[in-house]
Amino acid sequence: MNYDAVIFDLDGTLLNTLEDLAASVNYALTDAGLPTRTLEEVRRFIGNGVLMLITRSVAPVTDETVIRSVHQCFIRHYKENCENFTRPYDGVDALLATLQSQGIPAAIVSNKADFAVKKLAEQYFPGKITLAIGDRDGVPRKPDPSSLLEAVRLLNCRHPLYVGDSDVDVMTAANAEVEGIFITWGFRSQEELAAAGATRFADSTRELADMILQS
Repeated sequence: MNYDAVIFDLDGTLLNTLEDLAASVNYALTDAGLPTRTLEEVRRFIGNGVLMLITRSVAPVTDETVIRSVHQCFIRHYKENCENFTRPYDGVDALLATLQSQGIPAAIVSNKADFAVKKLAEQYFPGKITLAIGDRDGVPRKPDPSSLLEAVRLLNCRHPLYVGDSDVDVMTAANAEVEGIFITWGFRSQEELAAAGATRFADSTRELADMILQS
């Protein structure tokens, strides 16, 4: 049976957002008088939503007031600066065009703030993303399967595929009982993905397209 929808993670999967995320993290940390973080540290902190990104970034500080203040500063800065360095990974536009030409809808389910998911999807992939869902109040974040299952329901698909780049994505697909392919060009290595339970990997968008269309 062929896949009738492909649901993607966003950060580290379709878009390389690392530099903009790190810039906003360090802006907020500097504003609070806290030490900044390296690009590699921010890469490791990404995956469980913005609040967890900030909590990890301010550590060992655990004061909730500080965390909230840095979080709010990050949100303000990122809203205005989420497109400075962000770019699609090589081949992503062609991949989405191929899916579109085959009548396979593409969607996004991300732990990124919902406003940013929708803004970036429209900015970088106009007309190619059927549905974009981000982190919203009252809805548990991945690896809880709620948002992925919501996307499956809204797309009315019977054989969806989930594509992501992190251990969180591996667990999300498993929790939703949705097939997954996990890419190695993102924020986690193949070894890290395998340790989380992933068994199917794509090293390029061309390889991913072949795996999807040959299903």
